[in-house]
Amino acid sequence: MSDVEETIKRIQSQKGVVGVIVMDNAGRAIRSTLDDEQTAQYSALLQTLCERAKGAIRELDSTNDLTFLRLRTKKSDPFENEILIAPDKEHLLAVIENSSA
Repeated sequence: MSDVEETIKRIQSQKGVVGVIVMDNAGRAIRSTLDDEQTAQYSALLQTLCERAKGAIRELDSTNDLTFLRLRTKKSDPFENEILIAPDKEHLLAVIENSSA
């Protein structure tokens, strides 16, 4: 098993983790523990969100860059989610958690 697969399994085993997505900088999913529909939806939206957040950070300080993004959604059916995003030069790691777990 590759290091990436082991890391995804370790993250997925944490309490409350709903899904893990690894994608390239274009928003194409490389690995995911979610179903295809959810993966496509999250990948497109989170990649766009990261690009906008990176742009905002660079506008505030051109020498700075986005290293981690954490957001929490309002309560929705069936639970409240927290999304953790770690962008890198070539990849983006997103972890979706049930924050009420």
